[in-house]
Amino acid sequence: MNKNIEKLAFSIGRVIVGKNDTVVRLLAALLCEGHVLLEDVPGVGKTQLITALSRSIGGKFNRIQLTPDVMPSDISGFTMLDPQKNDFVYREGAVICNFLLADEINRASPKVQSALLEAMEEHQISLDGVTHQLPKPFLVMATQNPVETYGTFHLPEAQMDRFFMKLSMGYPSEEEEIKILERTEMHNPIVNIEQPVMSLDDIEMLQNEVRRVRVTEQVKSYIVNMVSATRNDRNTTLGISPRGSIALYKASKAFAYIYERDYATPDDVKNAAVSVLSHRIILSPQGKTAFGTNEEYVKSLLKNCEVPGIR
Repeated sequence: MNKNIEKLAFSIGRVIVGKNDTVVRLLAALLCEGHVLLEDVPGVGKTQLITALSRSIGGKFNRIQLTPDVMPSDISGFTMLDPQKNDFVYREGAVICNFLLADEINRASPKVQSALLEAMEEHQISLDGVTHQLPKPFLVMATQNPVETYGTFHLPEAQMDRFFMKLSMGYPSEEEEIKILERTEMHNPIVNIEQPVMSLDDIEMLQNEVRRVRVTEQVKSYIVNMVSATRNDRNTTLGISPRGSIALYKASKAFAYIYERDYATPDDVKNAAVSVLSHRIILSPQGKTAFGTNEEYVKSLLKNCEVPGIR
């Protein structure tokens, strides 16, 4: 594994017990400047994971607890009259940061959810005719509880498609849970990260290196064929858009870089596919009967899609 990624993963591991695969995928999204949706039941460490990442990197971290009474201006900011300057000034919203934790995003109203769209896609916000650029790197990490739906608002497909990956934590094993009990006995384990292990400039450097990873025409065709197969399938009512194929392309380069290769392979595509594609699909009633979940559908897709020979 790349030594810089290993350093970040080790720092996060001072807080999070196990979940190495989830940590690596979160770091892959960071390398691709992609946003992450963490969907899982309460209490498994979603917020701790995101906080641990932000503390491991020297940057500005904002957290907003989304509820039905949160306003779009809480996200994007607002302009107000400053009596001392006798002029309108911009007051920053939560989105002006490097790492934004949008906790329980599905509890926010659709108007608030849409306030995140421009920031997530364009890395900027437009307010009263003025465009404000967001800092670099910029990463939105949102959490939602898939079980309790009372008082929540369904994330529209346009919002879901903005997320680079959808991840879950899962319950810990018995051994991992014993370690969790020991770590939390005296204090919150987040204090184990005393200093950032990387700077924002370091992250930008890694992102630039990922862009230079080579992808052959065969691997590009493999990605496109896989994505195209979802668009004319009777098991789906919504296939994957070009944004999804771009995300899979970038993710395959990130996984190649993480495992110290300067070229991507079909195995990198397979490694990324479920996390990158599953939340971008809507299964038809027939598809739900056949596969049950989007994740199982993507796994079936990987089995049936022909792997190209690499020259």
